[in-house]
Amino acid sequence: MERVRATTPKLISARAMVMGVVALLAFVLVYPTLHSYLAEKAAVDALRANVASSQTTNDNLTAELARWNDPAYITAQARERLSFVMPGETAWRVVDPQTVPGEAPDPVATPAAAPTPAVPWYGKVWQSVQGADQASDEPTAGTSTAPPISAPTP
Repeated sequence: MERVRATTPKLISARAMVMGVVALLAFVLVYPTLHSYLAEKAAVDALRANVASSQTTNDNLTAELARWNDPAYITAQARERLSFVMPGETAWRVVDPQTVPGEAPDPVATPAAAPTPAVPWYGKVWQSVQGADQASDEPTAGTSTAPPISAPTP
């Protein structure tokens, strides 16, 4: 009689277990390095995009600086930004661009006197300083007749 030995089937072989341990060890060793590599690559890509944006801005500013070497550009900027006019030219300024073209102007708002020449902003400031400097001796209606308050003298 022959004896038949009853054996239980192995669920995991020794080779599979060793291969699993080796794969787990490789993953543990490679993952931090791979993670650092991908993070550094993303940072480098962001810095390259930043450099490209800065280069574009630098090119635009260099082109604008080169435009300022052109006398025609300087003249155009003086006309646009500072409202300068060349001698002999008549300056026109649109007071209210929202008005209807066919509407009659208000006689109270626009006097019938000849138009005054355009005065630059610093001229208007100087005129207002001169107007404020000329004090009236006669009090106007609704103002106090009390003497002005003066600062104490040292």
